[in-house]
Amino acid sequence: MNPEIAALMDGIGRAALEAASALALARTDVKNAALQSAARALRARAPQVLAANAKDMAAAEAAGLGGAMRDRLKLDAARIEAMAAGVEQIAALPDPIGTVAAEWVRPNGLRIQRVRVPLGVIGIIYESRPNVTCDAGALCLKSGNAAILRGGSESHHSSTAIHACLVEGLRAAGLPDGCIQLVPTTDRAAVGYMLAAMTECIDVIVPRGGKSLIARVQQEARVPVIGHLEGNCHVYVDRAADLSMARAIVKNAKLRRTGICGAAETLLVDEACVATHLAPIVRDLLDAGCEVRGDERVQAVDPRVRAATEDDWYTEYLDAVIAARVVNGVDAAVRHIEKYGSAHTESIVTEDAATAERFLARVDSAIVLHNASTQFADGGEFGMGAEIGISTDRFHARGPVGVEQLTSYKYVVRGSGQVRP
Repeated sequence: MNPEIAALMDGIGRAALEAASALALARTDVKNAALQSAARALRARAPQVLAANAKDMAAAEAAGLGGAMRDRLKLDAARIEAMAAGVEQIAALPDPIGTVAAEWVRPNGLRIQRVRVPLGVIGIIYESRPNVTCDAGALCLKSGNAAILRGGSESHHSSTAIHACLVEGLRAAGLPDGCIQLVPTTDRAAVGYMLAAMTECIDVIVPRGGKSLIARVQQEARVPVIGHLEGNCHVYVDRAADLSMARAIVKNAKLRRTGICGAAETLLVDEACVATHLAPIVRDLLDAGCEVRGDERVQAVDPRVRAATEDDWYTEYLDAVIAARVVNGVDAAVRHIEKYGSAHTESIVTEDAATAERFLARVDSAIVLHNASTQFADGGEFGMGAEIGISTDRFHARGPVGVEQLTSYKYVVRGSGQVRP
């Protein structure tokens, strides 16, 4: 290990521990003031953030990064405003820290409360999307956690400019800079040090990125991980689907933004409605510039459809590509999702309430929707202000990871002199 990286990260860890102690006791109004000041700073410093982003975009172009990656990286005035508004929404959320989730009194008079507390220090390792710097920092602050952010090298300039706005908010509220720290180096050794050598100061790691990052975190992490696996999301068009609704949902789910984890990657169509529904939906996608890779039934509706391979059913494209298959009803759709899906987000389009409930009950993914686009798989759309990611884990946190999901709890027991016999 490079001794300079080790010294840098150790310093960050010490500052985070001190900040976590202060944040755990910080009043709600102080945290909210920091967030509101950060939102104002984002708007005021928008030209500087855009200039920093332009540097990252130019480097991305020179490096030949794909369109989906560049879309995740790109900032504009609307996206900066969305970040600022998201921070304000987080400030407006109820503070989970100190809330009593449950309480009861035992026969011996002991009063027991389960009280929400921060996790402590959260390390977030992410790629491409500079808005994660803002979302993760704001969510950790509101939930009383110190954050150590390590963004991807491709978004380094953008993340640095956004982080400066968050620090401005901290200082305005009198909170330590160490509450939200951005690792200032693009050296990948810093990631390894966070995963394996900071167990005394990092309480949980949240990775957000591609397969290689997730695999590395799962292999090397020595602290608990809130997983964010790939988003191989499905839309199933049932025989009882309204055609105009199905067309709108499928097109939006795939093409609104192809580079996000909630983008649909596989289309499943009930064979009972192939004659009426399949061709219009497939042609909508093709005419909008989306490549469709289908089974024989799907290929038959348009010569532009390419043949799907077995690998296509497993693939998260994050691009204008979708796999499409005809299935024999809702149960076959569920079986396909169970075999090929990543337990992220799935949607059914149908006017049959019983079929919808069967799908919603049987599909074991973090998010299941009825008659809505998979692109709603987002903490902001769930009313959380923002998210650190969509957890596909089955314990601690699942689905959008927002303020409440970044807390744990402790038991507070009050007595009046009881001793155990």
